[in-house]
Amino acid sequence: MVRVRYSFGSRHTGHMENIQKQRVKYPRVMKEVIDISEIVLEILDARYIDETRNIDIEEDLIKKGKKIIFVLNKADLVDVKKIEAELPKDLKPYVFVSAKTKQGSRDLRERIRIEAKRVELPENMKRVHVGIIGYPNAGKSSIINLVTRRSVTGISKQAGYTRGMQKVRMTDKILILDTPGVIPDSKYSSSAKAASSQDAKVGARTYSHVKDPEDVINYLMKDYSKTIEKFYKIDAEGDVEILIEKLGKKMNYLKKGGQIDSDRTARLILKDWQEGKIRI
Repeated sequence: MVRVRYSFGSRHTGHMENIQKQRVKYPRVMKEVIDISEIVLEILDARYIDETRNIDIEEDLIKKGKKIIFVLNKADLVDVKKIEAELPKDLKPYVFVSAKTKQGSRDLRERIRIEAKRVELPENMKRVHVGIIGYPNAGKSSIINLVTRRSVTGISKQAGYTRGMQKVRMTDKILILDTPGVIPDSKYSSSAKAASSQDAKVGARTYSHVKDPEDVINYLMKDYSKTIEKFYKIDAEGDVEILIEKLGKKMNYLKKGGQIDSDRTARLILKDWQEGKIRI
């Protein structure tokens, strides 16, 4: 049996020495949550469902007989009916939510209650444990605040804000368990441009910590050039260099000597992308 290895988001995303240290601690935390929980919420980005699924953990959960509820967060940034029609058959049950607008909050709470009632607890256990997993910056802490109807966990736009297991009471009979975001090694690489760019695309690597933001913008422009150019009202003909040059001038992002600050400009584009301002 092949042992699945994981990498985790942190405030120092991109610094491999920190990630190496976390590989000892965080897999243990993740295993604890999976072992303790009867139900697991997998938080996915509704814009990038396939990219933010963790098939490795899903398969492990199924083997262990755990119930999975797929929570499609950031639903305010997508056409829900269109996305719903294209969902994979194995993505059930699912709930579309938006931690920002509170869309779907009642549906999610009700789904958790329904699944919790189906759990047969040992006599010595009084609460159903609901674990939450997902990529860094998927919105796990925001979802907890949403279902508990109060601000009980810290929230940050910085990928990897949550550091360890947090236990939060949803009801007298339901306890929520939160953990740090996790990315399988199969999707994580600090050296491969494509893997790094995909992480940045879904927000698992924050715009301020991406090593080469221009590479990420080049990656995004391959599929979303028209969308990005329309947002900034710039005709770049799909060319990253032209886009950065024109936007840099427009924003007056200049270095000494009048040269465009391409790094700052690229990070602005990535910031707007990750914050959902550029809608796909």
